[in-house]
Amino acid sequence: MRESVQAEVMMSFLVSEELSFRIPVELRYEATDPYAVRLTFHLPGDAPVTWAFGRELLIDGVGRPCGEGDVHVAPADPESPGDVLIRLQVGGDQALFRSSSAPLVAFLDRTDRLVPLGQEGALSDFDASLDEALDRILAEEQSAG
Repeated sequence: MRESVQAEVMMSFLVSEELSFRIPVELRYEATDPYAVRLTFHLPGDAPVTWAFGRELLIDGVGRPCGEGDVHVAPADPESPGDVLIRLQVGGDQALFRSSSAPLVAFLDRTDRLVPLGQEGALSDFDASLDEALDRILAEEQSAG
């Protein structure tokens, strides 16, 4: 069984109203972390930056504005679903990216074939991995303190 889904999408990094440039963004979804998608932004001259957030947020954001906190996803034009805006924020700093919705929808469709939406909790491997990680964290805390 395939364990992950990957795609590369070209997005516009909107620096200001006057300045934007296209960058490759790697989309990744793993069955071992079924609630999250990872976007790795390859900015010129910088090390790649990866953001992980809820798959459901990306699914919902293609059709309507959504998101709280550090990640917001929304159609660029609510009247005409063609592009999606993704805003990432850390403190007072933010980055805005624009993508065509078609490759995002294709990627999300592939993730749904790997792990259907709503079936994430049914993955026994996920539960085992979570239990293993929690046991490791507790053991580290006990040995440190």
